[in-house]
Amino acid sequence: MAETRDFLFEIGTEEMPSAPLNNAVKQLGPLVARGLDEAGLAHGELRVISSPRRLAVLVKDVACATDEVHEVKRGPAAQIAFDAEGNPTKAAEGFARKNGVAATELIRRADTDGREYVFAEKNIPSAPAEPILSALCEKTIAGLEWPNYRSQRWGTTHDTFVRPVRWLCVLLGSEVVPVHYADVTSGNTTRGHRVLGPGEHVVAEPAVYEQVLEQAGVLSEERRRAVIAEGIKQVEAERAGAHVDTPKKVLDEVVNLCEWPTVLVGKFDEEFLQVPHEIICESMLSNQRYFPIYDAEGNLTREFVVVGNGRADSAERIIDGNERVVRARLYDAKFFYDEDLKVPLEEFRKRLASVVFQEKLGTVLQKSERVEALAGEVARAAGCDAVVTADAVRAAHLCKADLVSSAVVEFTSQQGVMGGYYATAAGETDAVAAAIRDHYRPRFAGDELPEGMAGCIVAVSDKLDTIAGMFAIGEPPTGSKDPFALRRSAIGVLNILKNRLGCGYEELVSVALDAYAAQGIAFDKAEVAKAVCAFIKGRMEQMARDEHIAPDTVAAVSQGSVSVPANYLALAHALEDARAHDAETFENLATAYARAAHLADASLGIDVDTALLGEAEQALLAATDEASAQVASALDAADFSAVIAALASLREPIDRFFDEVLVMDENEALRTNRLRLLNRFAAVFADVANIGELAKKK
Repeated sequence: MAETRDFLFEIGTEEMPSAPLNNAVKQLGPLVARGLDEAGLAHGELRVISSPRRLAVLVKDVACATDEVHEVKRGPAAQIAFDAEGNPTKAAEGFARKNGVAATELIRRADTDGREYVFAEKNIPSAPAEPILSALCEKTIAGLEWPNYRSQRWGTTHDTFVRPVRWLCVLLGSEVVPVHYADVTSGNTTRGHRVLGPGEHVVAEPAVYEQVLEQAGVLSEERRRAVIAEGIKQVEAERAGAHVDTPKKVLDEVVNLCEWPTVLVGKFDEEFLQVPHEIICESMLSNQRYFPIYDAEGNLTREFVVVGNGRADSAERIIDGNERVVRARLYDAKFFYDEDLKVPLEEFRKRLASVVFQEKLGTVLQKSERVEALAGEVARAAGCDAVVTADAVRAAHLCKADLVSSAVVEFTSQQGVMGGYYATAAGETDAVAAAIRDHYRPRFAGDELPEGMAGCIVAVSDKLDTIAGMFAIGEPPTGSKDPFALRRSAIGVLNILKNRLGCGYEELVSVALDAYAAQGIAFDKAEVAKAVCAFIKGRMEQMARDEHIAPDTVAAVSQGSVSVPANYLALAHALEDARAHDAETFENLATAYARAAHLADASLGIDVDTALLGEAEQALLAATDEASAQVASALDAADFSAVIAALASLREPIDRFFDEVLVMDENEALRTNRLRLLNRFAAVFADVANIGELAKKK
């Protein structure tokens, strides 16, 4: 076995942004591992190390040379590979070419089955690791991808990287592996922290790489994250019950903004606590990457956490500088808020006439008017009382007003939230203010639903209006394009209808489309309504599958008439549970139903002449009529266990019918009567599900 040594490959750069750095970290390990494997270089554990100025991979026990390989591959039978004169055929030549040998070098011999075949045999000599690693490193640097970021070019070549490459440290053991990229040549030195360890630092071998970095003021990503977490934990411990808000996205960015993190605490002026905490926190998180501190009661405090890139001996100066910066930012936020309070919400709403919602769908003011009208219909469908309905309509009237406020123009993610504050300041009820605040929810998967019923109504109205409008103008989402997040909106609508409002969506889609027609937008309402409902139903089917309901159960329920989200999912779960507890009954029933549906002829109707019925037919008719009544009653009560039980009761009489009765009798009267009976049987299932779908597993 070849000698092994540790391998280090470090790309040193100008400071890289956090997002592309994280993306490159995910790529680097697999690229290097795949390259080593394809080259035949044995290796051990691989680990990626990163900081804002470096991407590195450490690989244990890399072979110093590839193994010598004796390769034997069997080809076609000898009689196919050579003609009667012993000349190689096209089959032999193709096989030889594929394996890198001449056709004359193919060997003929009998294999274990006694037949004679041709074999390609070749020896692949051992190759030193150094040139393989050189080529691998250069290919890896060029192969890293930077989605959503423009790569940069520097020096005299056309090579690019997300930021200029300044050094390359590439070692196999203590030997430098020659690598050249964009005027940079590899060596055995790395570079440390710009302040704590400036300049070049020799790396004698890969095993001491991280030790050299730490001495030069650079910690690995894992170490930086741990230091920050420990520092925040200490801050919270020093303030009983305190909580430091560390959103993952911001924390990940902060980890990649420093090489030697130090957790410090700063303060801002008391007066800023009078400003809504949402814009204070967004200003600190999005602009400065400071982490707000909340007290034990969940109230925002004057303190915030800042992560410095250096040792704590300069803490006082770092804190002072950051407090100056945050003070200026918070003065801006306070100014925007104070100025907005001077403008009535109705005035803001009027200004929406100059804001385009969508080029073909009009202004945001027009959207606001449509949402207001739709809110009343949603409230009616949900069976809400007059107070809730009035609150929802009022909230819908004002829900978009804050979009033209200074605070939301500056802090766009606070749309709705600021509208809630302005509504409270204007004397609107708490329910109206909460509905305005919450009507964008749920914003993402796992987000909370609106708190109150009025907020749920406005949220459904707003989302349905957008979905209906985009379909009306022929711009539904595609596989790669969904600029208005219609899929997310549809899932939000379904979750609210399922968990809070309890009504369906089909009637509401029709009302939403009527509003666009009244606005003068031309479209085929029936066709668009069908497309919108199919789109929403598709999301509902996915929700069912996400709840671990079998695809064939989902398909069966989707072919029934139950479309109210809460009922649809309850029915799907009831059917799934019944199948799990009595699989044989339902598989047999599904098979019988599929057979009945196949034979049934809807044009014949369901009126049966009882005088022509035999005993098995009479039993099926009686069971069918009884089950039909039970199913109708259970559907009205949304008792889906009772629905399933009623359907299951038909298993025995339908089995007996098919065992004892010849449906396609030569007597036309008997045949027609029996087909009508099957129509009647199948009709019991029509409003529930296509149970025949469940027979496909058999």
